[in-house]
Amino acid sequence: MGGAGPAPVVSWSRLGIVAGDLLAWAGSLVLATVFRYDGALDRINIGGVIAVCAVACGLQLGVGLLVKLYQGGYRTASFDEAVVIVACGLIIGASVLVVDLAVRPSRLVPLSVPLGGTMAAVLAMVTTRGIIRGLREGTARPRSGARTLVFGAGDGGQQLIRSMLTDPASPYLPVGLIDDDPGKRHLRISGVRVLGTRHHLAEVARHHDASVLVVAVPSGQAELYRDVAREARQCGLEVKVLPELAELLAPSHISIRDVRDIDVTDLLGRHQVDTDIQAIAGYLEGKRVLVTGAGGSIGAELCRQITRFEPAELMMLDRDESALHAVQLSISGRALLDTGDVILADIRDRDRIVSLFAERRPDVVFHAAALKHLPMLEQYPEEGYKTNVLGTIHVLEAAAKAGVERFVNISTDKAADATSVLGRSKRLAERLTAHFAGSASGSFLSVRFGNVLGSRGSVLSAFARQVAGGGPVTVTHSEVTRYFMTIPEAVQLVIQSAAIGRGGEVLVLDMGEPVRIVDVARQLIDMAGADVEIVFTGMRPGEKLHEQLLGTSERDERPFHPLISHVEVPPLAVAEVEFSDVLGVGSRAEDSTVGPAEDLLVCADSEPLITSDLPAPS
Repeated sequence: MGGAGPAPVVSWSRLGIVAGDLLAWAGSLVLATVFRYDGALDRINIGGVIAVCAVACGLQLGVGLLVKLYQGGYRTASFDEAVVIVACGLIIGASVLVVDLAVRPSRLVPLSVPLGGTMAAVLAMVTTRGIIRGLREGTARPRSGARTLVFGAGDGGQQLIRSMLTDPASPYLPVGLIDDDPGKRHLRISGVRVLGTRHHLAEVARHHDASVLVVAVPSGQAELYRDVAREARQCGLEVKVLPELAELLAPSHISIRDVRDIDVTDLLGRHQVDTDIQAIAGYLEGKRVLVTGAGGSIGAELCRQITRFEPAELMMLDRDESALHAVQLSISGRALLDTGDVILADIRDRDRIVSLFAERRPDVVFHAAALKHLPMLEQYPEEGYKTNVLGTIHVLEAAAKAGVERFVNISTDKAADATSVLGRSKRLAERLTAHFAGSASGSFLSVRFGNVLGSRGSVLSAFARQVAGGGPVTVTHSEVTRYFMTIPEAVQLVIQSAAIGRGGEVLVLDMGEPVRIVDVARQLIDMAGADVEIVFTGMRPGEKLHEQLLGTSERDERPFHPLISHVEVPPLAVAEVEFSDVLGVGSRAEDSTVGPAEDLLVCADSEPLITSDLPAPS
C-alpha cells in the first residue's frame, strides 16, 4: 500500500533537545566534580564520573520518554514543562546519589556532586528551552498590523498579548497595556508593559500612535465596557472586545481569533453570572425536558443551554414551524423537522397539550410560550388572556396530571405592580403557578426578569433598523429606563433558579442598574457613526416610565444566590380567574365574550369541567 508512513514519535527538532538534555547532565556532573576538587584533575576518579554520567543520561532519556517530555507533550518553556523538568531532575539526582552510596568500598564521586550536578543540569535544561522559545517567538513576532493597546493585564490580557506576538499574520501589533490596578504598573508581558490606567488612555494612545483598543476582560461588567468605550472613542480609538467566558469556545485559551467588534450587548448586558454547574446537571442530566415557546428568543437559548447537561430527551414545542426549524438547526446542525424533538402545537389547544404531556411524560418543563408585546396586547387584550393566562393553565394542568417533577414559568418584570395587559396576564400566570405548587406533586415556580438584548422585536433591534434606515430613532420619553440583560445571561440564571427555587415562589433575577433608553439610542448612533435624529413620541397606554423587578409589597430576599431574589406569591385558583383581571380599572370585561377560566379548562384535581367552547372574542 502506498502513502506516507506514520509520523516519528520524536521529531528531529526534539532530538536536538534530547541531545541538549543529555549534554546538560554530563557537563553539569563533570563540572560539579571539577569544582569539588578545585580543579585538581589528578584527584578525580575518571571511571566514577563516567559511570554517574551514564546513569544520569540513561535515566533522563527513559524518564523523559515516559512523561512525554520529548514527544510534544508540553509547550516549550511553558510552566508545565518546567515543572516536569524539575521533577525529573529530582528523581534522577536522587537515583544517582543512591547509586553513588551503594558503591563500595569507595564512592564513584563525592556526595556533593549529585546535588550540585542536578541543580546545574535542571537550570541548563530550563534555560536552553527558554532560549529556544525566545528565538521562535522572535521570528514569529509580527512586523506590521494595527498598533494596539490592550486594556486588562489579567489572564485574558496576558494570553491575548502572547497570541498577538506569536502569530506573524496577526492584524494587531501590541504596543502597550492599560490596567486600573496600581499593583500592575510595572508589569511586562512578553516585552509589552503596562503604560497607565484608563485615565491615561489619551496620552498613551497619542504617544504610541495607537489606533485600536482591545478590552481583554471577558468577565467584565457592562459599566466597565461603557466607561472604557467612551474614553476610547474620545481618543479616536477603534474598540474591540473579548467575548464573555461563557461564549468562548475554549475559555482556558484566549487568542486573537476571539477578538471581535464591541456591540451594544457589551455596553448594556454584561453581568457576572456564577452558575453552579453541579446543581444544574443534577436535575437536568438524564431527564426528559420540555420547553414551550422553544422557537422564541428565550426558549431557543434555553434549548441550546439545556443540551449541554445531557438530558435523556429534549422536547421543543412551538406553534411556529419556521422558529422550530431555526432552533433545531442551531442545536444539531440539521433541521429536517422529522424527529420527535420538535413538537408543533399551540398551548391554547387544551386537548392537544393534555394528550401530549400524557404521551411524552416530561420530567422538567420550562414554560416560555407567551405573547409579549405590550402595545399589541393593549389593543387585543383577549389574545393576551387566551395565550398568557388560559394557555398557561393548560400547560400547568397537563404538567400536574403527568406528574412533572419541576415546572418553571418564565415571567416578566412587568408583572410587578402591573399596569398593562401584558403585566397583569403574566402576574396571573405567576399566581396560577403558585396555586399548582400547592396542589401538584412536583415543584412549580416562576422566574421573573426584564428586557433581554437581541430578542425578536426588542428595542435594540428596532433602533438598529431605524439607524440603518437613516432615522429618526423613536423613543417614548427622554427619562424612560429599562433593565437589560443578554439572552445567555438571563437563561443561565433561569436554569440556576430552577435548581434552587422552592415551590410557589417567584424568583427574580438581578438585572443590574436600569439604563435610560435614550442612552441606548445614542450609543447605537455613535457606534454606527451616523447623524440620526432622536424623536420622542410619548408614553403609550400601559407603559411605565421606570420598570421595577419587585412589587411594592415584595421583599428582596436572596438566601441561595447573590443574583436571585425569592418572592412569596399569593396563589390563585383556576376557578377565580376572570378575563376582567387582565384589563384593570375601567375594563371592557362586560363587552367581551371570553368566559371565565373554569369554563374553559380541565382542573388539575377533577374531571373535565368544560361547559362551553371558546367563543370568538368580540
